[in-house]
Amino acid sequence: MSTIKTVEELRTVYKAPMERAVLKEMVGLDKHARAFLERCPFVMIGSCAESGRADVSPKGDAPGFVHALDDRTVAIPDRPGNNRLDTFENILSNPQVGLIFLVPGMNETLRINGRAEISTDADLMARFEHRGKLPISVMVVHAEEVYFHCAKAFIRSGLWDPSTFIERGSFPSFGAMMKDQIALEETAAEIDRNLEERYRLTLY
Repeated sequence: MSTIKTVEELRTVYKAPMERAVLKEMVGLDKHARAFLERCPFVMIGSCAESGRADVSPKGDAPGFVHALDDRTVAIPDRPGNNRLDTFENILSNPQVGLIFLVPGMNETLRINGRAEISTDADLMARFEHRGKLPISVMVVHAEEVYFHCAKAFIRSGLWDPSTFIERGSFPSFGAMMKDQIALEETAAEIDRNLEERYRLTLY
């Protein structure tokens, strides 16, 4: 196996980027980025601890759940989850994060790279109140790079094409996978029922 180890070697395999791919990078949010965020219900957050421990975590809510505080800052509410805190623990030692925002049915994505911090500011938390419930905290990201990513990956994958969707019953349920992986005493059906109940009661 031939392994690439230097940038020079890498550039013998790949061409130089197109000029527009470099020029499209912005340092803040323009009107198109703001409009995208207003329609966005889902973001993937990439982080890496100072030790090198990496993580990518999803966040999702109703469209517009990510707020642009200004042209250089976005805020993402954190709702109840599994409390592993992989992303947040990484941020505490290395605040650099990479965000990819998705809008269903749209093949282009919005990318924001920058520095993150975790806030429990009361006024900021209040902006994300939902049915009387506040987020546990809010991730504030100070943008350093903002740009739209082209559609090639989504075109190749057919991600939004219903004809590519699998029949969910053809794959084990979450409960069945948990049963196999952790050897829980509950049956797979019981795990699934308990999960559905927790989803119903603790989504917010």
